[in-house]
Amino acid sequence: MSLIYIVEDDASIREVEALALKNSNYEIRTFDRAGIFFEALEYKVPDLILLDIMLPDEDGYTIVRKLRQNPQTKYVPLIMVTAKTSEIDMLKGLDNGADDYMKKPFSVLELLSRIKALLRRSTHAPVSSAVLTVGSVALDHSRHLVTVGDSQIDLTYKEYELLRYLMHNAGLVRSRESIMEAVWGTYYQGETRTVDMHIKTLRKKLGTAGSQIETVRGIGYILQPEVKEEA
Repeated sequence: MSLIYIVEDDASIREVEALALKNSNYEIRTFDRAGIFFEALEYKVPDLILLDIMLPDEDGYTIVRKLRQNPQTKYVPLIMVTAKTSEIDMLKGLDNGADDYMKKPFSVLELLSRIKALLRRSTHAPVSSAVLTVGSVALDHSRHLVTVGDSQIDLTYKEYELLRYLMHNAGLVRSRESIMEAVWGTYYQGETRTVDMHIKTLRKKLGTAGSQIETVRGIGYILQPEVKEEA
């Protein structure tokens, strides 16, 4: 049974999330403040974290950064729940290390589906010792390590899985829908913007190698074998 930590200060939302997860046979613990959440992490690390952005003692962005800096929680799947809907706010959450986000108000069924997909991919992702190399980007799956040249790149779980999928399909155009299905394990009409935002943060982290990920207008993305030289 997967253990999920719910960090949410709104009692009504917290109760809805808790009831839905309990009824889906998840073990849960709920927290209304960051302080007690971090205390609980000292005793047990969950399989997934559901985190609100706005908390009374600490904002969600800071919490995510702390989690990703801690080796014990660096790769714990994390879904950020937010009432903020601007692209800048969502990108900020993803850039700080969140794997996915849900906008309030949200569908409980969609939330459960995303949790299942994230847990399924983090628990049952195929293991491969092969090192993938595309242009200047190298991905060593056995060590969960990504490098560009001599520099190690720190990616979130979803950014890592997105890059791995693109590298496995280097030179091939992948639609947003196929990426959503392969990396998120599900597809919601109108939610492919999630792919676009993850591509944006991935490009930024890859630096000059980010130009290898090209947009195919109206379709999706392609990872080119080499960095395109500027004219």
